[in-house]
Amino acid sequence: MNHNFLSWSIFILLCFIWGSSFILMSYSKDWMPASQIAALRIFAGAMVFLPFAFFSIRRIPRQKLGLVLLSGIFGNLLPAYMFAIAIARQIDSSLAGILNSLTPICVVLIGILFFRDRIRRQKIIGVFTGFAGLFLLTLVQSRINLENAGYAGLILVGTISYGVNVNMVSHYLKTLHPIHTAIVSLAFMAIPTGILLWLQGFFQMDFSSPGLQWALLATALLGIVGSAIATALFYILVQRAGGLFASMVTYGIPFVALFWGFMDGEKITPVEIFCLGIILWGVWLANRPEKKLDD
Repeated sequence: MNHNFLSWSIFILLCFIWGSSFILMSYSKDWMPASQIAALRIFAGAMVFLPFAFFSIRRIPRQKLGLVLLSGIFGNLLPAYMFAIAIARQIDSSLAGILNSLTPICVVLIGILFFRDRIRRQKIIGVFTGFAGLFLLTLVQSRINLENAGYAGLILVGTISYGVNVNMVSHYLKTLHPIHTAIVSLAFMAIPTGILLWLQGFFQMDFSSPGLQWALLATALLGIVGSAIATALFYILVQRAGGLFASMVTYGIPFVALFWGFMDGEKITPVEIFCLGIILWGVWLANRPEKKLDD
């Protein structure tokens, strides 16, 4: 009973943390360019893990270290840039949360195409159902047009990056302790993001502006809580309840993002909610336990 309560508590907490990340990026975009938002987010999260990385790296075999670093790129660095650029331009936070719900579908597709995972018919139906929802959303949603379709595509690239990371970890890094993998993969991202911040003149900015101070606080909070702490919680959830249950966190993220978007004055239409339902139904089908296929 206590085991299930703790798993569900972590699940709900992750939904709230990751669902709130889009509105935090939205707050920062008026004071910082997207590249700095992404770099500072990962840099802040990496600095939290850096003191623990010296211990954790000793637990990772040298031949696996390159894959762990790639996990940091595909699981944190690249998606952070894709989402920050999209939100800083034309995509609002609630829509970003909806598009993010395609992540498990990307996990399934990449597993089939590149890792030769066996797939059941119901999962294939779920994949096409999810993409049908995205296609319908693209056609009828007024906030996606020829001008910002490319930015919506950046979010899709971010979900694909997440899909690559999940498959890479589950196939090649599953023998490693998940917490050590999370710590080292994110901590090493302090090097490239620190260099990028320096090259962009971040450390020469005028930090006396109250607006910039709030933007920095929101971005740092996004990195410390949304990247570092949430990554550790996610790996704990995978270890305690399994990858299937953990992947269902994606179901709750769009609803939290919609809530914050609504609270921030963003317009949420019934059509958008309907399309979200189709996408989530596809995700549910794609992740439904296989044993039910024989019922």
